[in-house]
Amino acid sequence: MNPAPELAHQLKSLRLSGILDSLDARNRQAIESKLAYTEFLAMLIADEVARRDQKKFGTRLRRAQFRTTKTLEQFDFDRLPHLNRALVHDLATGRYLQEKAPVLIVGPCGTGKSHLAQALGHCAVRQGVDVVFATCATLTQSLNAARATGAYERKLASLAKVPLLIIDDFGLKPLRAPFDEDLHDLISERYERTTTVVTSNLAYEEWDQAFAVNRLLGSATLDRLRHNAYCLELDGPSFRAPQLLPKSGKTATKKEAKSTIV
Repeated sequence: MNPAPELAHQLKSLRLSGILDSLDARNRQAIESKLAYTEFLAMLIADEVARRDQKKFGTRLRRAQFRTTKTLEQFDFDRLPHLNRALVHDLATGRYLQEKAPVLIVGPCGTGKSHLAQALGHCAVRQGVDVVFATCATLTQSLNAARATGAYERKLASLAKVPLLIIDDFGLKPLRAPFDEDLHDLISERYERTTTVVTSNLAYEEWDQAFAVNRLLGSATLDRLRHNAYCLELDGPSFRAPQLLPKSGKTATKKEAKSTIV
């Protein structure tokens, strides 16, 4: 009697249907290698664990809402000779997540702040940590929209408990009421409970300028962000520099010129 149909039904009822994907191959391997029953079972369980881990990784990656897949392996450290590489690689281990310590990343446009922040987020996802990535403008707008529908407290609580929240482009636009208050409430709720990464084009001493009206509120917010924070300064040429047209004795045709422009 062939037990395969009944086995498939039982595996599905136990939510172990992933084992079915490798069952035939593992069965052949066990026969050819004369494996013990326990070794055969161990391989099937390992396959199921790997499948579930991969599924969780994919789910966390989608929830993170990264702009693109930016990893630390893709980051060009050579462009930034003064960047503290040792600190970056230490942060990649995720130790700061256990410390609930903020990470502040500053530098001119195009130096790789968003890339580095997303790369650290990608490392956290690999380590099984839930991450949310959003620009400061998008984040405050979402909180304000939730207020309009009576869901502000629920939205704030949801963002407050995210283990790693990455706020990109802080200070790019001035914060006015109620956006400055919303950001303050969020940072206050997360303070010493969860980890926040912030990127900004502004130098650290200029961050109070982001709070266009209520500087006192800004001081209270920034005091919490800076406490025990790891700071990274990126100083180098922008990787977004346009490509130069090739030098030629003749005028480039319209088609040739178009092909050289990014």
